[in-house]
Amino acid sequence: MTGMTRRRSIVWRLVWIACACCVLAIAAALATEMLAHDPYIAGAIGAGVAIVCSVAWIPRALAPMTAMFRALEGTVTSYRDGDFAFSLAWDGNDELGDLVVAHNALGDTLRNQRESLVQRELLLDTMVQNTPIAMLLVDPSGHVVYGNLAARKLLGGGRRLEGMKLQSLLDGAPESMREAVTRGGDGLFVVTHDDEEEDVYYLARGGFRLNGRRHELFVLRQLTVELHRQEVKTWKKVIRLISHELNNSLAPIASLAHSGAELVKRGQHDQLERVFATIAERSQHLERFIQGYAKFAKLPAPRLEPTDWAVLVERLRAQIGFTVDGALPDAPALVDPAQLEQALVNLLRNAHESGSPAAEIRLRVRKVPDAVAIEVVDRGSGMESAVLTNAVLPFYSTKRGGTGLGLALVREIAEAHGGRIALSNRDGGGVSVTITIPQ
Repeated sequence: MTGMTRRRSIVWRLVWIACACCVLAIAAALATEMLAHDPYIAGAIGAGVAIVCSVAWIPRALAPMTAMFRALEGTVTSYRDGDFAFSLAWDGNDELGDLVVAHNALGDTLRNQRESLVQRELLLDTMVQNTPIAMLLVDPSGHVVYGNLAARKLLGGGRRLEGMKLQSLLDGAPESMREAVTRGGDGLFVVTHDDEEEDVYYLARGGFRLNGRRHELFVLRQLTVELHRQEVKTWKKVIRLISHELNNSLAPIASLAHSGAELVKRGQHDQLERVFATIAERSQHLERFIQGYAKFAKLPAPRLEPTDWAVLVERLRAQIGFTVDGALPDAPALVDPAQLEQALVNLLRNAHESGSPAAEIRLRVRKVPDAVAIEVVDRGSGMESAVLTNAVLPFYSTKRGGTGLGLALVREIAEAHGGRIALSNRDGGGVSVTITIPQ
């Protein structure tokens, strides 16, 4: 057909060779029979002709295919070694031609993937090298396998670190850095310079296997600028809150003082009691506000002592209403009773302010493995996800006039005891706050 190559199957090629051998063998046998008139001799000669023709023609016909199979074997070996620059050519339009086409397509695919991987590796290496985060990869013998530019600047004075012992690098590093690496785990440390300036770093480490051997990755991130930025942001927020509260209290006090002076001039002494009562109420509010900040800023280390749950609950009942859910543990808790009482008062007060019915505000204390869990639940309006995330942050509040220190103080008390606080919305409405303290 015009524009198309006729397909020739390898099988049919071998069949034609076999048929040609058979035809020659039959012709030789017939000729021998006519001359010798001996069928046995004719058969032997025919078989010999068939064998000779097969030995002569079949290897010659299969030689190009044999060469191609050897070429395929060689290119597959090259592929295994990571060399994808080979391609093959075959003129025949047969099964071997299809195999060569598929083989070349595979080579193109592997070559493109290799080029893509090389480009990605170059991009990744560029990003890792130029990141301000110092990265060190250390092998099991303690030698540095890889160190980016930030690591070179931090530990090597700008020189390459590959092949050096990690311990020798740490010998010239600040003491706080040596201690952070030696003690293991992740954490913060502070480096103090000769000019008394301080830099805060976060050390993260992780292990993984590389080429069958376990390596350790050290990541050192400088947090000084971020912490300073957050510190300034926090101070600005504190100043705004304090200014707001001071203005809310001092402005009415100044106005009432002026009104009181006018009443004295007019001789209307009977109204002075109301003026002075309002001034006292605003002054007390301002005092409570300042004391709340002072208490949060000066929270002392907890003084742990055995505390009876029944006694603690009775002290709480004297201050605020709630219902105890379940039995209290018989064993006393090893806590600071004053701090835990303050934390629970804050939680119970929040529950009352949530709009929950008083009968639905409950306190539950239960033993968990190696700890005690104290849970305060209510049936108020609950919290949005954003509020749940930020509720324990200092100065974060959704209440009008709130200081944002209640839950923050609870978290500080829980963490000072080595515990934690968890908040979640309840099915059916309300919030559950749980303090877990190790025992």
